[in-house]
Amino acid sequence: MSDAIIQADGVNRVFTVGGNRLHVLKDVALRVATGEAVAVVGASGAGKSTLLYTIGGLDRPTSGRVLFKGADLYALPGGARTRIRARDIGFVFQSYYLMPELDVAENVMLPAMTGEGPFKGSRAARKARAAELLAAVGLAERAGHTPAELSGGEQQRVALARALINEPEIVMADEPTGNLDSRTGGQVLDYLFSLTKDQGRTLVLVTHNPALAERCDRVVELADGRLANG
Repeated sequence: MSDAIIQADGVNRVFTVGGNRLHVLKDVALRVATGEAVAVVGASGAGKSTLLYTIGGLDRPTSGRVLFKGADLYALPGGARTRIRARDIGFVFQSYYLMPELDVAENVMLPAMTGEGPFKGSRAARKARAAELLAAVGLAERAGHTPAELSGGEQQRVALARALINEPEIVMADEPTGNLDSRTGGQVLDYLFSLTKDQGRTLVLVTHNPALAERCDRVVELADGRLANG
């Protein structure tokens, strides 16, 4: 296995709800190699999304370390961690989180307008990159439409294009077809894999779908907060 791009060492995540402690992640160890596609599977409520958000720099672990290319994510200053998330990690969520007042092209360009990434200095370059991605997901003719004018599958394809706008090294997808029917979901997955795994990008995918998991290079299972085969 090549060098790890993401590594979790002894990660625990505990939430306190109504005075009760919920130990969602328990001493999790996970290593993801550069260019690898890894599926995280498990029952609903097993902690899959919490794990994804923790290794993606969105949710600080209660204890343990998360390394991104050897750097301890949560030991970095907040600004440095934000820059890594903006520049190097692309997220695709089950909900699309598109801005309703923006058109499709503007939604795709949003992460590139934060002052980070390869297109931060040029609006023309951002527009060209957005157009390229929308063409790649079959939505070139929808660039000027608003999210409300798109189907669920089309909105998720916009979300995928948005996740890739800054040419991130790793894409993290949390049940990306959970709100879609099987046919539409299959189309979205084809785009997801063609734009990530087939291009050598690293992909971490949370899913409860065994058929989807099998499309990845490796499958790890989270059960009762523990990762048996990370």
